Amino acid sequence: MIELAKSYSPDEIETRWYSIWEDKGYFQPRGKPAEGGYCIMLPPPNITGTLHMGHAFQDTLMDILIRYHRMLGEAALWQPGTDHAGIATQIVVERQLERLGENRNNLGRTEFLKRVWSWKEESGSSITRQMRRLGASCDWSRERFTMDEGLSRAVTEVFVKLYEQGLVYRGKRLVNWDPVLGTAVSDLEVANEEESGHMWFIRYPYETGIGSIVVATTRPETMLGDVAVAVHPDDERYQHLIGKKLRLPLTDRCIPVIADSHVDPAFGTGCVKITPAHDFNDYQIGLRHSLAPITILTLDARINEIAPPAYRGLDRFEARKKIITDLESLGLLAEIRPHTLKVPRGERSGSVIEPMLTDQWFVTMQSLADPALNAVRKGDIRFVPENWTTVYNQWLENIQDWCISRQLWWGHRIPAWYDDEGHVYVARTKDEAHLKAGNKALHQDEDVLDTWFSSALWPFSTLGWPDQTPELELFLPTSVLVTGFDIIFFWVARMIMMSLHFTGKVPFKEVYVHGLVRDPHGQKMSKSKGNVLDPLDLIDGIELEPLVKKRTTQLMNPKMATAIERATRKDYPHGIPSFGTDALRFTFASLATHGRDIKFDMQRCEGYRNFCNKLWNATRFVLMNVQDLDPSSFLAGAKIQGVANRYIVSRLQKTEARVAQAFSEYRFDLAARSIYEYVWDEYCDWYLELVKVDLARGNPVLSQATRHTMVRVLETVLRLAHPIIPFITEELWQCIAPFAGCTGTSIMLARYPKTNPERIDEEAELQIETFKHIASEARGLRAAMGLAPGVRVPLYIIGPNPEIHRDYLIGLCRLKELRQVNEFPSNDAPIAIAGDYQLMLEVPINPEEEKERLSREIHRIQAEIRRAEGKLSNEKFMERAPAAVVAQEQERLSGFLDSLEKLNQQINRFGS
Repeated sequence: MIELAKSYSPDEIETRWYSIWEDKGYFQPRGKPAEGGYCIMLPPPNITGTLHMGHAFQDTLMDILIRYHRMLGEAALWQPGTDHAGIATQIVVERQLERLGENRNNLGRTEFLKRVWSWKEESGSSITRQMRRLGASCDWSRERFTMDEGLSRAVTEVFVKLYEQGLVYRGKRLVNWDPVLGTAVSDLEVANEEESGHMWFIRYPYETGIGSIVVATTRPETMLGDVAVAVHPDDERYQHLIGKKLRLPLTDRCIPVIADSHVDPAFGTGCVKITPAHDFNDYQIGLRHSLAPITILTLDARINEIAPPAYRGLDRFEARKKIITDLESLGLLAEIRPHTLKVPRGERSGSVIEPMLTDQWFVTMQSLADPALNAVRKGDIRFVPENWTTVYNQWLENIQDWCISRQLWWGHRIPAWYDDEGHVYVARTKDEAHLKAGNKALHQDEDVLDTWFSSALWPFSTLGWPDQTPELELFLPTSVLVTGFDIIFFWVARMIMMSLHFTGKVPFKEVYVHGLVRDPHGQKMSKSKGNVLDPLDLIDGIELEPLVKKRTTQLMNPKMATAIERATRKDYPHGIPSFGTDALRFTFASLATHGRDIKFDMQRCEGYRNFCNKLWNATRFVLMNVQDLDPSSFLAGAKIQGVANRYIVSRLQKTEARVAQAFSEYRFDLAARSIYEYVWDEYCDWYLELVKVDLARGNPVLSQATRHTMVRVLETVLRLAHPIIPFITEELWQCIAPFAGCTGTSIMLARYPKTNPERIDEEAELQIETFKHIASEARGLRAAMGLAPGVRVPLYIIGPNPEIHRDYLIGLCRLKELRQVNEFPSNDAPIAIAGDYQLMLEVPINPEEEKERLSREIHRIQAEIRRAEGKLSNEKFMERAPAAVVAQEQERLSGFLDSLEKLNQQINRFGS
């Protein structure tokens, strides 16, 4: 006898089943390659990272897709791996060294890198362990690392080929510079934070010494590197000054007034200081006007020797204070105003980023961008939602050369060597470089490549490129990239460019761009706001005190910590309960609309935990009724006996079709809703109640058909829901499958349900829907009359052929009997209307109370009529709404009018 525990306990189930799946190799591609390969590349998380809500949401969606296509019989590969995360990892290890009283410079590069590799082996896989908790069915046997031997070889090959093709060069350009870390950083590693600051209005005297113009700036320290003052060419206030010279305060230089359309006449005074060496916009203006940039900051953000002696060696912010003081003493500071501005800070260091002219390696992007644009235009790659195509196109159409060098030790060292005369030799190995250099003494470039460089090769390097492997042939292009919109530029576009250039293929056929997970109020989750949720806490639960400690220990600001502690105690007075992985996954799926933001509400987890309980209890009921069922007695293709059985099978076909359509459109929310509504509303709330009546009829043929139907439908439902809630469906399927005639070791390897239109039975659905309407109204009458559940009374019914519903109504509505009549007895009992049926319970009533009840119902119906008439008289609604929606609204109005007529007839029985 197969038994199921009385209560659903997710922790034990999840731990046990994941180990079985992984140990048996179920995550590896198993389908027939001839039927096509389906592949998803895991966006490689940083080895320093831990699973956050964004990861958990994205990983859930990818796992749903891979499980779905695996069950369709495709050779499905979810390729996992991690990113070496150059800056982040180096910072982690450097901080460890600081605690030991050491630093990387004392250790030297070789020893430091040994320490990093050691840390990586010990701590660098925590996020992949956490992914397993989420149920991620990646093929872990193929796990890659961006600095493993194979991927490092691919990185070197790409760099060398790009260099040989003239697409990689070294030059001095303006880059984001982190003066604390001492390296260039990418735009993604810069957080532009809104902060309160000032705007200083400075007088720049005319060259003649008579008169001045006022220039507004938020960075007075950079004025030492000014090379011009710009005005808009159409600004009448300053047209007479264009071409004139100004004395640059605090220096002995004169600079020109130039005209440039980039200047906003409404900002400040309409006069803008131009410092090409320390501002990206100014750099472009400098190029347009052939202005030589003047660098006045060292790489650690101090004033350099080019500046006047009074400021040399000062930190940039110390220099700002002295410059303001000196300007004020000279009478050149016209005004200071409070000003809110965006301050670029390094994501890792928190330091204010400096635009800095430095020698770096760059990739020429335009020739790579054109094929990438064309691939999307031709439809070789499709963005979902489609509006992200515009964002992608705009970026590529205005693309700049890519700075790929970083002044770090951890990463792919640039394969370039220099001789003593400064000549560069780019090669795959040092030996190859020596051959090119004629065996001169060489030293390798100290810089490493941007982490995004190796990430850009991820779709093909992980499949074996530059070798021509079977995996590369089968899985490239991959099927879909699942990603957030924040890295379309930094990663998505670069993967497309690199893949097209080096393999001739697009890296993926579709890009599903999901929104960002935010809190219930739409706020970004951040530690400083105290609204961060740890997905593992939602799975396992966490008590209040550990939760408070977790949210406040790393905060440096005591006031902030106190505020967050207070908010946490208010929002989670009992901590966070354990919801289990499946409930969290179902929540993520239900929230995965095509919008930019996903508002995560923990109450949704509770609702889907209840759903899992509902499914568990339904399975227990089915098991209790099929223990002696012989699955071989089921006749495939035979006519289904019983209207309830025909109805639930028919609805199943429609649900299967809706789920398949939803997955094809990446509407995980619609797939989740379809499964939820079918299981909860149709199968559990109605069908299983009807089953109890059918099993009690004493009809052996109907009983046998009912037991076969309910177990086979449940087995199908478990397969239908498996991609979203894998753990509970596996546990229940193992119990149910034998009674449904299914063989196989795991639901993961079973075929996904496909709709069979021939089994749709509109007549049975109409009959059951009519019954449900009558039953709901009859239950409403019981509730209105305050009848206790154990009290059974007769139900009078007027309408066409109610006898077909007799047993179901008596059973589900707790009736003494069903009496079909042509008119009701005159006892003033309440009457309910269900379509073509009128219902009345045989219960003594108070006429005044019944009139009041009918009046309330009439008012409700009248409000619905006004609402429907308002829509149908609205020209915009009639023009824009689909025909089916208009028809549905017209049908609703007709039904309301019919109900109102019958209600008026009832209330008229009581007189005025």
